[in-house]
Amino acid sequence: MRRPVALVLLFAAGAALAHEGVENPAVMARMELMKDVGTATGTLGEMVKGETPFDAARAAEARAALIDAADRVPTLFEARETDPESEALPAVWEDWDGFVASAMEMQDAARGLETGSAEALRARFGDLGQTCRACHEDYRLDD
Repeated sequence: MRRPVALVLLFAAGAALAHEGVENPAVMARMELMKDVGTATGTLGEMVKGETPFDAARAAEARAALIDAADRVPTLFEARETDPESEALPAVWEDWDGFVASAMEMQDAARGLETGSAEALRARFGDLGQTCRACHEDYRLDD
């Protein structure tokens, strides 16, 4: 379980550094959405790892943010907008159906999170991490 948590937190940390120098507003909107995903997964990951106390309300809020973000991903990525600072690979548009399916897999994993207890959250958090990792491997430029 530790490996998926660490990977999710690593992705969350990287998102904060990626916005410098972005000029295209559409690309910036995508990056801001991914930053929100990183913040929500970071909140949950800190609870899962015991770095912050479990808070059911904050966990539920983060879960809702992830569900909403996954729903918005296809709309924000539909236009093939570019920027030298973008981390989106051409595979996003070359494999559009696969990319959208990945967003929906993230949404399903977020919906599957139980936020009533730390134990319940911990039991399903790895599923979320796997969807993040899979999408980043296929559709995001390595840092």
